[in-house]
Amino acid sequence: MAARMKDIAVDLGLSVVTVSKALRDHPDIGEATRRRVLERATELGYQPNLTARSLVTGQSWTIGLIVPDLLHPFFAGIAKAISGDIRPHGYGLLISSSDEDAEVERQQIRHLLARQVDVIVLASTQATADGLRDMAEQRTPHILLDRRFADADAHFVGNDDEAVGALATRHLIAQGCRRIAHLRGPAVSTAAGRLAGYRQALAEHGLPPAPGHVADLGPSGDHRGEEAGYAAARRLLAMSPRPDGLFCYNDPSALGAMRAVLEMGLSIPGDIAIIGCGNLSYADFLRIPLSSIDQGAKAIGQRVADLAVSLAGTRNLVGRNLVGGNLPDRNLPAPCHVDFIPPRLVARASTLRFNEE
Repeated sequence: MAARMKDIAVDLGLSVVTVSKALRDHPDIGEATRRRVLERATELGYQPNLTARSLVTGQSWTIGLIVPDLLHPFFAGIAKAISGDIRPHGYGLLISSSDEDAEVERQQIRHLLARQVDVIVLASTQATADGLRDMAEQRTPHILLDRRFADADAHFVGNDDEAVGALATRHLIAQGCRRIAHLRGPAVSTAAGRLAGYRQALAEHGLPPAPGHVADLGPSGDHRGEEAGYAAARRLLAMSPRPDGLFCYNDPSALGAMRAVLEMGLSIPGDIAIIGCGNLSYADFLRIPLSSIDQGAKAIGQRVADLAVSLAGTRNLVGRNLVGGNLPDRNLPAPCHVDFIPPRLVARASTLRFNEE
C-alpha cells in the first residue's frame, strides 16, 4: 500500500497539516521539522497525490509544450532546457507535436486544456492568432515560442527573425556571394522575418534578388525539412545563372540543399556557399561542416521555463481563491512579456571562401 501523509504524521507524532506544510516547504515549519518529515517521506517512498493537491491549489503542476516537430533538434533542445529548469520547482513537462498541421495543433491545445495544465507553451503553425482564443477563454496562461503573431498581445520568447535573416545574408555577401538565393519556410512568422532580413541585407549592398531566387519549402519547413530543402535546391540549381550563395530557412533544409549540390558535382562553398539556421549539434561533424545561425535554444528554453513558472504561480493564487481560499480575487497579468534572444553567426566550411569574419 502506498504511503500516505497520515502515515508520516503518525510515525513522527505530528499533525497531517504540519506534514503537508513541511512537504510544501511552507515558511511556518522550522528547518528541523521539515528535515525530519522529508527524511521519513523518503524512507516510506511517499509520493504526493497530485490530483488531490490540484484540488487545493488549482494547479496540475504540469507545463504543456506543443512544437511543430518532435524530431527537430532545435525544438528538442528547447524542450530539454524547459524540462530541466522547471523540475526543481515541482513541475513536469507534457510534450506534444502538431506535425506542422494547424488542426492537429488545435486538437492538442484542447487536450492540454482538458488536462488543466498550468501553462501552455506553443510554437504555433497557425496562420492567425484565432487559435489562442480557447486558452484565453479558460484563463490558461500561454507563451508563444519561436513563432509569434503581429496582432496578438501575448508572451513571446524567441529570436528577432529579421536579424537572423540579415546576419546570414550579410555573411554570404562578405564571402563574395552576389547571386544569393533563399529557401523560404512555411507561412509562419519565423519564415516571414528571415525573408525580410534576407531582402534587407541584399538591399543594403545593392543586390536585388533575382527572379526565382526565393524558393518556397512549402509546409515542410521544420517537419521533413531535409526532403523539402533537397527539392527546392534542385529547382534553384537548374537556373541559369545559378545562385552562388544559399541562405536556408533552417539546418534540416540546408542539409537537403547540400545533398542536391553535391549530387550535381558542384563544390561547397566554391560553386555555392550554404548557410542554415539553428546550429544543429552535429553541424560541425558533417562531411562539409555547415555554417549556421545559432538561435540560442538553451537560453530560449531557460527563459521560457522562468516565465512559465512565474505564470503558473500566479494561476495558483487564482486557483486557491476559486476553491474557497482567503486570497483576494485577481486576474492573470496582461500578456506583454517579449524576450528576444540574440542570434549568433557560427561560420564553418560550407561558406568560408575567405577568412572567418
